[in-house]
Amino acid sequence: MINVDLSKAKLTESMESYKDRVAEVHDMIHNKTGAGNDFLGWVDLPTNYNKTEVENIKKKAAELSEEIDVLLVCGIGGSYLGARAAIEAINGLYPTNKVQIIYIGNTFSATYLAQVKNYVKDKEFGINVISKSGTTTETSVAFRIFKELLEETKGKEVAQRRIVATTDAHKGALKTLSDQEGYTEFVVPDDIGGRYSVLTAVGLFPIAMAGIDVDAMLKGAKDAQDKYNNPDLLTNDAYQYGVARQMLLKAGYPAEMFVTYNLQLQQTAEWWKQLFGESEGKEGKGILPTSGTFSTDLHSLGQFIQEGSKVLFETVLKIKEPQMNLEIPSDADNLDGLNYLAGKTVDYVNQKACEGTIDAHVNVGNVPNIQITLDHVDAYSFGYMVYFFEKACAMSVYLLGVNPFNQPGVEVYKKNMFKLLGKPGY
Repeated sequence: MINVDLSKAKLTESMESYKDRVAEVHDMIHNKTGAGNDFLGWVDLPTNYNKTEVENIKKKAAELSEEIDVLLVCGIGGSYLGARAAIEAINGLYPTNKVQIIYIGNTFSATYLAQVKNYVKDKEFGINVISKSGTTTETSVAFRIFKELLEETKGKEVAQRRIVATTDAHKGALKTLSDQEGYTEFVVPDDIGGRYSVLTAVGLFPIAMAGIDVDAMLKGAKDAQDKYNNPDLLTNDAYQYGVARQMLLKAGYPAEMFVTYNLQLQQTAEWWKQLFGESEGKEGKGILPTSGTFSTDLHSLGQFIQEGSKVLFETVLKIKEPQMNLEIPSDADNLDGLNYLAGKTVDYVNQKACEGTIDAHVNVGNVPNIQITLDHVDAYSFGYMVYFFEKACAMSVYLLGVNPFNQPGVEVYKKNMFKLLGKPGY
């Protein structure tokens, strides 16, 4: 399903030289002996996931889909990025499934929230609120606004049926409220952090609401689990990617640009940025994760990448076969000079743009490129890809020598914000 090509990565170290260390880190991951080991539940999730909960997710999604036209997914960071990445990657940006998915609880943008409120007030909508604690400020503000709107426009009984809470199994403000109100509840696992949670109920319920086959997604993850449960660096592509990142950091490239050539993969890049940035960026260490959508961003960032300061390497996610394609027509006048492309597909042009760009960046611009090729994008392959990146990330960050599963730095802005807002205790 996934191929990693390091031939253009300009690596100056031998992959073989990391083999023993990688085998040690593999054992740390699987024996749960490394830092943050209480958040390694994702490693065996594709085998050990709660089968009853997944069946309940599918059942609730089928029932609610018959009743609503819009689902508001209310969460921030790992509580929505994985689901959004999956939904847009698989369904595209103009999907035909019945239920429209709108994302709230991820911003304090007043105009955005007001526009969403005006948009849904006369529609049949439901809410999936996702928060382990129930006190995440961005999420809680939005949930308070839209819970009130749903209760006012549809009544308390309907709101109770249309609100689904994904939260802690035992404690927290959202758990307490859900029990009081009788919301359908799904569980945020204790041993899986938000950025690793897309294959849990956190991601699976909104993904199911978007009409995507969650069983196929979990099967893809299971096959990837089997594939990458292998300590041999020379045959494990996920570990090779993780090692290559650290080699390039040591060689003087402190930034990684994740490049896609498909608009519906922009949110996959956003999920990837959180996965690596929040896992790795601590103790004054780490690679800055950035992203670009080509060829669009070649008309804005391309000049810097080609001839600017040599601070970044590129990781290019290539898709062999698009979900949909178009043929370029002939034109009698040919005023745009494009008849040489007549009869070819748009994806053919896209693929050649990718090949030409890699050649320019690597051979003229001296920018290292890692190429990751995915056969196609569907539920199965997305689940496979998620597990690939999770495993690569754990390996890469442990090699760097930091805890991949905590995020102490994100608390700093919150404390400052709470103090400025006058929150009690701050």
